[in-house]
Amino acid sequence: MEFSDEITTYIAQFPEETQTSLNELLAIIRETIPLANELISYKMPAFKQGKVIVYFAGYKNHIGFYPTSQPIQYFQEKLIGYKSSKGAIQFPLNQALPKTLIQEILLYRLEQVNR
Repeated sequence: MEFSDEITTYIAQFPEETQTSLNELLAIIRETIPLANELISYKMPAFKQGKVIVYFAGYKNHIGFYPTSQPIQYFQEKLIGYKSSKGAIQFPLNQALPKTLIQEILLYRLEQVNR
């Protein structure tokens, strides 16, 4: 799959600490759902395979991860400790990204869009 220059440009606008976390998240997503197309949608990086699987965005103190509402409900027990809402999860920049949890959410979401 081709990588999106738009996502690289998006990430480059942030301070170094944020870029590091965004690039780490990008690598996790690419590794977990390698067939997904990369694009910018709603001014955020997005990964699409049939339908959009996930969006993400950088902020001053966290990364917003947007896998839609159903995965957030499904993984609510594992998300204790992270600020979340109906469609968003916040991963604080001062904590390591929960790689395994992110992968589980991505694979669950991929299964949803492939139904």
